[in-house]
Amino acid sequence: MDLTPTPHSVKRWQLRGTDYEPPRPASRTVFSSWTPLNNKQSNLQLFEERTTLVLHWFHLWTDKQRKHLLLSLLQCCTKSQLKYCRDILIETVPVTKVDFTSVLPRFLSLYVMSFLSPRDLCAAAQVSWHWMFLAEQDCIWASRCIRRGWFLPYAPREKEYGAWKNHYVSCMSTLDWLTPREAAQQYGHLIQQSMKLTEEEEERKDGRRFRQMLRDKLHEEKGLILRTRRAWGSYNKGGGGSTKTLRPNSAMSLMSSWPSLSRLSLDEGQVTSSAQSIQASVSISGGVNKACGALTSFVCSPQMSQTVHHTSPVLLLMISNRIPAYELLLSGVKAEVMVVLYDHRGTLKDLVTQVERATCGQSFQRIGVLTPGGTEEVHLLQNSTMSEKTVLNTDHREFWEKLSRWVAGSEDKGWIDIFSPLAASASGVTLIQTLSTLTGLEVCAPMGLATGSFQNILGEWTDSSMFTGQCQDHSASPALQYVWNSVLQSWCTQSRWVEEALEELRVYLGLQLKKISSQGRGRALGNFLWEKIHLEEILVSKQLSEALTEGLTILTAQKETRPLEFLASFLTGWSERKDSEDGTTRAADFSLPLPAPRGNQSDLPLTLLDWRGLITKELHHSEGLYLGKLSAVVKVYLEPLAAALNSNRTILNYADIQIIFNPVTQILELNSVFQEDLQTRLQQWGPQQCVGDVFVKLCSRLRVYTNYLNNYTTALCTIDKCRETKPAFRAFLKRVDRTLTTHMLSLQELLLCPVWRIQEYVTLLQALCLHTLDTHPDHTHLCSALNTLLCYRGFIHKLKRNTEKDRVMEETQQMIQGCPNLSEPNRQLVITQDAALLRSPDEKIPDSLRTFEHVADVGLFLFNDALLLTRRNVHHIPFTVTKRCTHTFLASVALTSLTVREITHTRYVCHAFVLEGPCRSWVCAMEKEEMRDHFLSVLRSTINSALNEHH
Repeated sequence: MDLTPTPHSVKRWQLRGTDYEPPRPASRTVFSSWTPLNNKQSNLQLFEERTTLVLHWFHLWTDKQRKHLLLSLLQCCTKSQLKYCRDILIETVPVTKVDFTSVLPRFLSLYVMSFLSPRDLCAAAQVSWHWMFLAEQDCIWASRCIRRGWFLPYAPREKEYGAWKNHYVSCMSTLDWLTPREAAQQYGHLIQQSMKLTEEEEERKDGRRFRQMLRDKLHEEKGLILRTRRAWGSYNKGGGGSTKTLRPNSAMSLMSSWPSLSRLSLDEGQVTSSAQSIQASVSISGGVNKACGALTSFVCSPQMSQTVHHTSPVLLLMISNRIPAYELLLSGVKAEVMVVLYDHRGTLKDLVTQVERATCGQSFQRIGVLTPGGTEEVHLLQNSTMSEKTVLNTDHREFWEKLSRWVAGSEDKGWIDIFSPLAASASGVTLIQTLSTLTGLEVCAPMGLATGSFQNILGEWTDSSMFTGQCQDHSASPALQYVWNSVLQSWCTQSRWVEEALEELRVYLGLQLKKISSQGRGRALGNFLWEKIHLEEILVSKQLSEALTEGLTILTAQKETRPLEFLASFLTGWSERKDSEDGTTRAADFSLPLPAPRGNQSDLPLTLLDWRGLITKELHHSEGLYLGKLSAVVKVYLEPLAAALNSNRTILNYADIQIIFNPVTQILELNSVFQEDLQTRLQQWGPQQCVGDVFVKLCSRLRVYTNYLNNYTTALCTIDKCRETKPAFRAFLKRVDRTLTTHMLSLQELLLCPVWRIQEYVTLLQALCLHTLDTHPDHTHLCSALNTLLCYRGFIHKLKRNTEKDRVMEETQQMIQGCPNLSEPNRQLVITQDAALLRSPDEKIPDSLRTFEHVADVGLFLFNDALLLTRRNVHHIPFTVTKRCTHTFLASVALTSLTVREITHTRYVCHAFVLEGPCRSWVCAMEKEEMRDHFLSVLRSTINSALNEHH
């Protein structure tokens, strides 16, 4: 064996300083700084070792050193080597975005741009100078002008371009156009029936209509007979013992006999006491049977059927089921109003179809839209928000054009009433004007000057004529033309609390009314709630309740022999004392002025024209109520708990107290200073007085609210945990919750007040900006504060959405047994639907002849990226009519690989469709056609959204 060391078996630094001198054959070069060219094997071996060494160094270098080495290497490369590097880079990092006009020939770029609309071509011209040169070529615009009969009056010069575009723009700007309503009145529309019919054709048409009406009436009578006949024996329609029944469509006229109550003020403190009594009266243990009897008398009552008066509806009210306590509104709708209760999760096309079915081509004087919204936008549907920027989109434009056709034409213009406070902001006013121009109708909306749940509906309303100078006379709020005064006041001020009671009613009473429509079910629940709870009796003034409480307390302590006289004298003295203490700043001064004729504004008092003063007074008044609730948190909860901790009678430890109450004291200090500044400005109020700097000062310290909101969820969880684990704290809450000192609110409800207050700040600031001129010294500060609070409101909405998303996903995870983990980023639940799973014995038979059998009940959980199928098991509770449902996981399909196919309605199957996945398919059916159409429309739109995101 040759033990002679090879030239590269020992590192060079190991031999440095030694006397080792290896032999040097003539055929090889040892430890040379240059590459041997004679021996290919040594050359290759040396190249590989040096490459490995350089790569080792390269991994140890910084990013800057690596870039320097790459630049040095590229500078030493030839052109062929640089092309090779370019090909490798393109293959490794492909170019994904490139300007097609710089790659394609010019005639191809012009051909691509010829498919754009004129609006899109103008937008493309703003990209760059090269795009503007292409987008203004005469070959693109000449055909558009000639197609409309617009010819250029001169011949363009050789180097002149853009002449045809300028001619198109000038012709469009001077074009006379009509609104859709004016065009329909003058020229008619496509759905309008032809008037040139012969007498024979008209007679045949009338005969068909009359026969169809008879068939519908007979079908309705048969349904009523089946629902109202006796359980045993035959039904004798002509017998003397027959019962007069109330038709479902005549239930709207029941409200016509209700007396109109006077409008009284209400505070949220008494509202919660009503909610407490509601929950007690509809308790699960003893209220179900009574409620069933009340609902039965509502649907079929001999006494009520004699007072029904059939009147043709002249108003249309569209109500979203996302509105809290919408059942109470349904119970108070007037007889001349037709109601359409629609699902908030649908589409605009489904909504138009539902309105068409309900109206049957009938026209109305006014149309009201009651749906969630704010001062800048209206949430018509879950995935359809109408704002200043989206109102002219294709879907919204077609929806409002079709809706405006149902408004009857008369000498006065028709009306559209939107129950969102759009008139409180500049963008909302722009939306009103655009919508009025689009439909050719007058649009009304609340001005948003009243703070509270939905109390702006009871305040001042406005319309588009207010901003054009053509003023109208409104003797009453437009909302009172749809709903009775007492019911509307109860709903506007108590909707937050009545919703809690109605949730229980929907669960335990909705099952008995499952066979009727959602609108009839909601009307029945609202009527039961109104009759059994007597919500109109809770409309008591806050000052009156305070005076009565104080007077009765003194009366009990003194044991007077003549209590009525003592109480009368005490109330008189209490009122005089309050008048002297408050001076001119009474609560009545902060109320909104009654609507007055706007024809001659010079005859009106100054207080009716000083909108800035009214808004500032409302702001100061509502700030006092807000501080009162925050003070209740500190005095009723925080101070007693801290005193108990210091006296060694611990109810809560120090850490829990800090988690629950720490930011509240800082917010109270901040808003106390804010109220004092507002009061100072109001005392010196004038046309040039400013309040924007006060808001800017408040916005500069919003970090306190940020800490509060970040800690809000933790505070609620801490309260629930301590309530369950610490009996002393549970007894403490039971003793102090929902008392006069806490404004009849619980601790959790009081901690929610800062979130509501931010929204009230935004609404009032938008109203101030709207009624403040640009030249006013307060305009700059108001706009700055408004922008800050709008961003902060978006932050609150984001926190709320994230919290709601996590809660829904957690509840869904717990509901489905054997379900995989559903908590993934950006996943949210869209809709849930119950269906029946079908199976066909032979798949080769055509769909029109195929029979299906009911295999199981399934639940469809639609997420934004997948569809989850579960087996739904129904368990009936003994001795009750209620039931509970459990779900077991069956399968899940990604929406990107899911296809939907409808099955034609036959005698063997109804309302069925097929869900086809990559491995298998499922045939499902639903009880009603409306349910299937709604679910499939939502499913298809969600699939399209998932495919767009995937690509």
